Amino acid sequence: MKVLVTRLAACLVALGLAVPAWAEIEIEEVTSPGGIDAWLVEDHSIPFTALELRFRGGTSLDRPGKRGAVNLMTGLIEEGAGDMDAQAYARALESLAATFDYDAGDDSVSISARFLTENRDEVIDLLYTTLHQPRFDQDAVDRVRGQVISGLRSDAKDPNEIAGEAFSRMAYGDHPYGSDGRGTIESVTGLTRDDILTAHRDVLARDRLYVGAVGDITAEELGALLDRLLADLPAEGAPIPGKADVTIDGGVSIVEFDTPQSVALFGQKGIDRHDPDFFAAYILNHILGGGGFESRLMNEVREKRGLTYGVYSYLVPKDLASVYMGSVASGNDRIAEAIEVIREVWSRTAREGVTAEELEQAKTYLTGAYPLRFDGNGRIASIMVGMQMDDLPTDYIATRNDKVEAVTLDEVNRVARELLDPDGLHFTVVGKPTGLDG
Repeated sequence: MKVLVTRLAACLVALGLAVPAWAEIEIEEVTSPGGIDAWLVEDHSIPFTALELRFRGGTSLDRPGKRGAVNLMTGLIEEGAGDMDAQAYARALESLAATFDYDAGDDSVSISARFLTENRDEVIDLLYTTLHQPRFDQDAVDRVRGQVISGLRSDAKDPNEIAGEAFSRMAYGDHPYGSDGRGTIESVTGLTRDDILTAHRDVLARDRLYVGAVGDITAEELGALLDRLLADLPAEGAPIPGKADVTIDGGVSIVEFDTPQSVALFGQKGIDRHDPDFFAAYILNHILGGGGFESRLMNEVREKRGLTYGVYSYLVPKDLASVYMGSVASGNDRIAEAIEVIREVWSRTAREGVTAEELEQAKTYLTGAYPLRFDGNGRIASIMVGMQMDDLPTDYIATRNDKVEAVTLDEVNRVARELLDPDGLHFTVVGKPTGLDG
């Protein structure tokens, strides 16, 4: 495994990306004259800057009966601003050789900007207009609404999406996590321009703002830019919902769907990102189902029995709840056996733990792969914002691998006993499975 990582690193070096730079990233904490905090990595090697803005709350801030409003607002925010309609806005952005990207998730709305130094002032002017003077023209609302509804109609025929929605309803109930952040066809159809304006005010506020910048900009320049861009935002947004009450009972639920292959999502209660045992759980998951072809689940379910092309597990520590999930797909006549094997592997790992060899292989992979995440200014800016939201220190990048290496075999196996709950593992199956009782 170490040889593979080393070769991959060598390939990146050949492409002109300095792999060791990840360990040399120096994050500076910046506070603008107006009191806006940000993290900065200066890099003057090329005249380019990546700016990442993230607002905590995301689609969880949808108001009652308005599911999908935050998502629709995020899709509309660059569809014209100020005196520019959607086409004029697109031309202005293209003329500046800049990119703006917008994304809405359960816990945050992200706005990413990439621009050349020579166009910085004009780009920030355009981004200011985007944030503060979105038009939300009715024709744009109708067009983007139609795109969202088209996606929802398509997903209603996708077994993976059906499984995801069913599992979320079961796990999170009436909490916003329990429904699709894009809304339903009915809720999105009913959204008005006023609902979109409300979502804009609820989300884009300074009290839930996190900022990361990487590239050709100084701390002084960044501070002035932030005040110019963000000082006029509302001081406070809508209240963030309370914690979700995760209710996952062991067993199987079946959603009938006419397809030759069943899809299953499985999960149990998880572990919080701030839990002292998180790194041990992270390594455990890599061994159990997160490590691709090297994982126990892949070996038992695919390699030994040929029941699937792939089976995976993953920790899902959201802001307001944590679950431990996995996924598998198999023929309708074989999914019952695949589930039986997954339960057995889950149970055996909880009972017996992992081996010293598995632990060392996992550490080698996880520490070797970590530097490969830092593959550009935009990616680093995004990682820095994520660190802020997780309340991690600025030296986390330099110390993260040390935390992985410090985990002992006894710790991993204790966490396996305490975290893994084969009796509490629930499988949501979409298809026409045989030999499986729901």
